[in-house]
Amino acid sequence: MTEIIARRTFTSSYIVLDSLFLIIFLALLLWRRKRIAAAVGIVMGFVYFIVDYGIFHLLLGTRSISGGGMFSVLLWMSISYGFTNFVWIWLWLERDENLFSWSLLILLWWFCCPLLSSCVPGSEITIQRTTGSYHQTMALILFIGYLAAIIWNLNEKKEYRIPIPWLLSIGILVQAGWEISLLIGGIRSLGLSFAASMRTLIVNSLLETNLGLPYSYFIFIAITSRFNEDLTRRIPRLQFRERIMENNAEKPGWR
Repeated sequence: MTEIIARRTFTSSYIVLDSLFLIIFLALLLWRRKRIAAAVGIVMGFVYFIVDYGIFHLLLGTRSISGGGMFSVLLWMSISYGFTNFVWIWLWLERDENLFSWSLLILLWWFCCPLLSSCVPGSEITIQRTTGSYHQTMALILFIGYLAAIIWNLNEKKEYRIPIPWLLSIGILVQAGWEISLLIGGIRSLGLSFAASMRTLIVNSLLETNLGLPYSYFIFIAITSRFNEDLTRRIPRLQFRERIMENNAEKPGWR
């Protein structure tokens, strides 16, 4: 399989502006009592850092950087990507009543941040990751997760089935939204050919976030069967199948 290069080029001012956005985003979530979503985002930000710095960089040696420190840049990147994406995923899984507003906020920022940072002086940073050494493992994780969901559905009545098309939509569209925004903003794949850029966009969109959606869904159902979004306990607590049926009946807010 031809090597896929995930490259980002941005300025230090981009990091500063994005960090300010993360603080505002967190404040909005807490204001709207989206405490579980906020907690999941914070935890996954640090999980991404452990994976990106500990595995991709230290263990596999697939990361390289110019113009900045690997530790500090990856810490920001992991928290930014992990927090924003997993909060967004959680809100999609929850079929939040304000899903359109949250989605628009995230996509607007991903589009506007590169434009705004170009107006502020800052040093240029280029960081890239090769994927040949682990995309096969990711593909295996993707297959096992969706295989488990398919087996569950084959053994369950309609009302208790996992919404696989919904999971696929979330897994592909969240990553694609991020990849396309970075590509349009001149952050992603600078210096690569058009074909290489498109291949990175398509493969990453199908694989990198999507691989975790079945597992994220199982965790989501387990947590929300016991707790409300504001972290108060559900009374009565729902069984796993009951929570799936309840979630399937919920409608996301598109206004």
